[in-house]
Parts: sequence; C-alpha cells; structure tokens
Amino acid sequence: MVFHTEQIDEEKSTIAILILAAGASTRMGTPKQLLLYQGRSFLQYITEMAIASVCQPVVVVLGANAEQIYPQIKQFPVTIVNNPNWACGMSTSIKSGIELLNNLPQKIEAVVITLCDQPFVSNQIINQLVDAYYSTKKPIIACEYGGTLGVPALFSQIFFSELAALKETSGAKRIINNNLNQVFSISFTLGNIDIDTPKDYEQLQVVLQKSMISES
Repeated sequence: MVFHTEQIDEEKSTIAILILAAGASTRMGTPKQLLLYQGRSFLQYITEMAIASVCQPVVVVLGANAEQIYPQIKQFPVTIVNNPNWACGMSTSIKSGIELLNNLPQKIEAVVITLCDQPFVSNQIINQLVDAYYSTKKPIIACEYGGTLGVPALFSQIFFSELAALKETSGAKRIINNNLNQVFSISFTLGNIDIDTPKDYEQLQVVLQKSMISES
C-alpha cells in the first residue's frame, strides 16, 4: 500500500534512495523516528538529507507506528510506502521498496539504502556513494566504519532481485558480505554511531553539546 506519492520527474537521476524507517524501536521504548535531532525529528533529518542529495526518487518505508510517523514527512516530495510485514524484519522493508522501484515508469539504475538512526549521515555522504559508483563502475558502494562495511550503501540494479529475496532476518549487509569482490568502500567514520537505546540518545546529546561548545 502506498500512502502518498509525489509526481516523479523522469528526467532526474535514476539513482533512487530508500530510507528504511519501519522498525518498532523496541529498545528505545518510543519511536526513534520521531526523536528530536537538530531541530527536527530523526526521520525528517534523513529525509531532508536524501532530498538534498543527487538521488531521485526518494522512497521512505514505514511500518510500526506509521499513522503517527506519516505526518512528519507527508509534506516532503517523497514516496511513502507502508510495509505491513515490518515485524518480520528489515528485509521486508527492503523488499517493499525494491518492488516499488521496479514498478516505476523510469528505469532505476541503482539504489542507495539508508536508515533513519545514523545521525551523521549527510547528503555529502550520499553523494560520495553515487560519485564512487560512477567513477569505479563497481556495482556495490558501501560505507566503511568500525571495521565493517554497511549502510548507507549503493546497490546496482543487478542486485535488486537479491535484495527483494533477502530472508526475513537479513539486511542489505548480507549482500555486501556475499559479494566483496564487487564492492568499493568509502570511509564514514561516524557511521558506527546509531541510536537504538535511550543511553545512545543521551550520549548523542552530549557529543552534540560538546561540538557546539568547541565551535563557539
């Protein structure tokens, strides 16, 4: 079910971006998509970063608490998809997004997959993935942080069927690890910071406050 679709300009880039925001935030105890970050919610922030990037179209997958979260981004020029199977794992959200992309009138060449709980993802990082895709010709461009490869990551259309076929408990990282010879990575040191618990969120506030003090 698609909640809301803006008219997509077919002349724009065919590199789509898929924001996964369907989780229930059980460890946080409240929808982390709605937590305040730099004057807006986490989901509003990453949606703004996606819109400011070279990627088009922007697709947001909602699931748990969708009715509560939807008003946060309904005004943005994005396509919002509801994943009724969100409780079965992240793979179902990836599948929902890929199915939508496969049914668009224009050919989507690749997709950037990102989450809403990595607060330091920026439009610059997203654009670096796209730039590396065009310059290296590698079909997977992943971010490297904390000794691992992960999202945000770009996948060529040749991996869409594999993305849509991921098992319920799997994420896109499985495809990265299964195809390392086809991966180019970019450094994203702050990518290992994600927000899953109240303690994570508190620590983020401390980091941001220190940063503001040092800049003043």
